[in-house]
Amino acid sequence: MRLGPSALALALALGSGAAQAQVMYSQPRAGQYGGGFIELLMTGRDPGSPARQVAPSAPSAASAPAYRYADPFAEPEPQAGRQRMAALPSAPQEAVPFRELAPEYRRQAVAYDGPEAPGTIVIHTPSRFLYLVQPGGQALRYGIGVGRPGFTWSGMKTITAKREWPGWTPPPEMLKRRPDLPRHMEGGPDNPLGARAMYLGSSLYRIHGTNEPHTIGHNVSSGCIRMMNEDVTDLYERVRVGTRVKVI
Repeated sequence: MRLGPSALALALALGSGAAQAQVMYSQPRAGQYGGGFIELLMTGRDPGSPARQVAPSAPSAASAPAYRYADPFAEPEPQAGRQRMAALPSAPQEAVPFRELAPEYRRQAVAYDGPEAPGTIVIHTPSRFLYLVQPGGQALRYGIGVGRPGFTWSGMKTITAKREWPGWTPPPEMLKRRPDLPRHMEGGPDNPLGARAMYLGSSLYRIHGTNEPHTIGHNVSSGCIRMMNEDVTDLYERVRVGTRVKVI
């Protein structure tokens, strides 16, 4: 059948439109069918579906808080201490470099002529040594980490409790300063209190192990006494609740 000029033009126009429709809909645009059921039938996508929402990206490992270097039992800083520390240049918490423990900070028996009775613990803060007084003018000496400048203390305390692989519950004062810290951490190798802890009176101070052995021999804490895990375990087995602790 032959077509007249008008019919032929109409057929060409319809053919061109069909071809254009094939190009347009081979990669349909979101929402061009009006959404809802028709959109779903034609494109396989529902613009209103939650699957179209972009999920927020998870925080990177670099932005995750690190609890390893927290001092878990720091007492509230006095106003003068805060002002003094604020005047100092800021430094990363890992300011103490990793290094081999100096020989003098390894556990050893030494001569001791102090007046304290055998069984007493003597902590000499300036030299960063802890002594367990023995009979016969002897003492076991351990290397320790002590309070950083502005956080040292002295006095007489008594061991009131002992814990193996203690859990860590930061006190309210510390959570106020560090709200990013966990409310509780079970005991274990990553716990800041280390393998053992001996609690000193009703204070927040402890003699405890550490997961930062490179800090032994340094002024690093907010008042707690840190020991190598093997040393605090040794001391733990030698003392009992009620042992007197003299800090000088």
